Amino acid sequence: MKAVIQRVSQASVTIDSKIVAEIQKGLLVLVGIEDADTQEDILWLTSKIANLRIFEDQNSIMNLSVKDCNGDIIVVSQFTLHASTKKGNRPSYIKAAKPDIAIPLYEKFVSEMESEIDKKVQTGKFGADMKVLLLNDGPVTIVMNTKNKE
Repeated sequence: MKAVIQRVSQASVTIDSKIVAEIQKGLLVLVGIEDADTQEDILWLTSKIANLRIFEDQNSIMNLSVKDCNGDIIVVSQFTLHASTKKGNRPSYIKAAKPDIAIPLYEKFVSEMESEIDKKVQTGKFGADMKVLLLNDGPVTIVMNTKNKE
């Protein structure tokens, strides 16, 4: 499972000209799921994201988590995070899980994230053509991969 976590001042997801998710201060999380992902990957990643200290405290030091500052989260499915660009110029998405595997894992990821931060997490729509708008704060962007926990 891969994730791109962006600290935002605001973010929204629009589908068919309708805003389906919108937050102010918080995190926009793009998550890519592959066939090999498990419940263990979900639990590790949601815990890391919820407790990631990337928000500034009163001394302007990144020392607070999204939970600490009562921020919100939008989670967007992003199969292109598993793009392979090794050969040629057209990316291959062979490692990305097909919907029958990815959708239940995505839904479980969102549910676990809600448990971690003890509030509702907003989402895009799996498989939809989404327009994601964000104002990256900092900018702060973190990439995580459950198969390479560095």
